[in-house]
Amino acid sequence: MSFLNEMLPETEEAFGQMRGSIFKDGFLDLKTKELIAISSSVLMRCQFCVDVHSQRAVAAGATKGEIAEAISVAMFVAAGSQIGWTNIYGENVYDKIFEKDKEEEDCCCCCDD
Repeated sequence: MSFLNEMLPETEEAFGQMRGSIFKDGFLDLKTKELIAISSSVLMRCQFCVDVHSQRAVAAGATKGEIAEAISVAMFVAAGSQIGWTNIYGENVYDKIFEKDKEEEDCCCCCDD
């Protein structure tokens, strides 16, 4: 992040400190945190981040299979979000669409002539 370091060195330092405080063994081990970072990077569509966190995950002992599963978790969340986003304000947009279609089918007015 040379641009930040050049323009906002305190921000760059704070970002580095945040990374250092997170990416170490704690309640979760480093490998697990890097696998989470891979999944998050996939969802954020950051190829650079996927590359970096994959390399760090391997260095922390992750296997290709573990990385593949982390990516598959991100794929599942992304796919599920496409179903759930239609629930706005407690109503499913498709229910409203089909409700309108049903009302039109049930219509018994002069339109049927």
